[in-house]
Amino acid sequence: MKISLIQFVGYFFATVLNSLMVNGLALVVCMGYMAKMGWYMTVTDVLWVILDMVLLVLFGAVLSSLVCYPLKTQGQMSAVGTIVSAGYGFICGAYMPVSNFGEGLQKFLSFLPSTYGTSMLKNHMMRGVFEEMEDIGFPEEVVDGIATSLDCNPKFFDHVVTVNEMVLVMAASVVVLGGLYILLTCTREKD
Repeated sequence: MKISLIQFVGYFFATVLNSLMVNGLALVVCMGYMAKMGWYMTVTDVLWVILDMVLLVLFGAVLSSLVCYPLKTQGQMSAVGTIVSAGYGFICGAYMPVSNFGEGLQKFLSFLPSTYGTSMLKNHMMRGVFEEMEDIGFPEEVVDGIATSLDCNPKFFDHVVTVNEMVLVMAASVVVLGGLYILLTCTREKD
């Protein structure tokens, strides 16, 4: 069965739209909870978090498209997708901070783009909290230590990666992986 480039792109955008709806709803619920428990975000922080969500959804959609590309059945795609998303979420710091892993594993994980996506999201969600901690008298070293333990200051070798660099890494990853996906799709269409 031949699937055209238009169909592949359609599946990709359907995945993105579906993920944005689910993640957008989760974000609204999260923001509601934070508003009730203690709000420390500015409008700019919220806009950054929305951009983070979009970048992470695009990255996840293109990564899952590439991983599932050679698979033939929906069952295979579901099984592989579940395993990959759970495993990848774990190693990129979404479930447990990368700082809790050994030094060698931390260095290896610094090569994975979504490690920076997770950190980027944490930075934008926690910026106001860290600012409030400093305002009420927490020493800067303590606030920095907490931020580092939560992966807000990831390192690539000895370089602390800035939030702007994290955004660039994620955007570049989406473009490169998306280009690879389109290339594979066009190649398959010619066969």
